[in-house]
Amino acid sequence: MKGFGKVCLGLAMLAMAMFGASAQGLSDPTRPPTATAADGVAVASAQATQLQSVLISPNRRVAVINGTSVPLGGKFGEATLVRVTETEVELRTGGEKQVLTLLPGIDKTPVKRRMRSGGREK
Repeated sequence: MKGFGKVCLGLAMLAMAMFGASAQGLSDPTRPPTATAADGVAVASAQATQLQSVLISPNRRVAVINGTSVPLGGKFGEATLVRVTETEVELRTGGEKQVLTLLPGIDKTPVKRRMRSGGREK
């Protein structure tokens, strides 16, 4: 019976070692794209310059680009933020412009409403 306990303990330790080793390769899905992994290797983002958010209020317009808040007219590196809309921003460097979209690959289209027989919208 003592040998059986040692075998069970050995199998349990082996299973724990196997599962612990496989968990080390998993990345944290909540980690920001510019954060570094636990082993010190930088996690690369999909694009070099990425628009992450926009803030539009009556008094100001701000874009969050690569984690940096840039007000309208402010600088992001060498570029100046010249336009902020709900879905995109425009950066200018000299005579060159760069448009960054908030959700690349997704186009915003207005909803077409159908009219009821009485002339009212459905």
